[in-house]
Amino acid sequence: MIKHILAAVATLLALGAAFIVYQSDKEVHKVDEIARMIAKSQVKVHLGNNAPVVQQPVQTQTVSNDEIEKEQAKKKKELDEKLAALKNKAGNMAAFKVSPLYKQKCSSCHGVNGGGIIGPKLIGKSAEDVYRNLTDFKSGKRKNYVMYGLLSKMDDAQLKSLSDEIGSFEQKLKEYQQQ
Repeated sequence: MIKHILAAVATLLALGAAFIVYQSDKEVHKVDEIARMIAKSQVKVHLGNNAPVVQQPVQTQTVSNDEIEKEQAKKKKELDEKLAALKNKAGNMAAFKVSPLYKQKCSSCHGVNGGGIIGPKLIGKSAEDVYRNLTDFKSGKRKNYVMYGLLSKMDDAQLKSLSDEIGSFEQKLKEYQQQ
């Protein structure tokens, strides 16, 4: 009985796969047909030197350079307005610059400037505390598999550099807010 059920399931899967291949073939043929239609729409013009020149059919509508420039300026203005609105809505995400190492290893969980996202807030932590926590995560003394995975291949100099940078976040934020 089980053999019959498995055979029926296998048959249905095979039929489903055949149907998918058939649908894919139909799509490929549609693309080929479109390519043939494009090729037919080209016009060959003989210039007298026996060399045919292939040209696309000429559109009857002409647009001046001024109209094109106006349209481009209009689109640029619209994009600039949308960008300004997005900046106002999101605020300034990166209040101060951080190192590439911090961006790569920390920002996805702790935020662009250490404000915390899914990881805890880092602003206000001293460099010494951060360094101690990083070494504890790396050694396994503190259990966090994500932190361990991020820190396991980092050397002590990188950990110290990262700690010093994170320890300076509070001061950098204060300086930014005073601007």
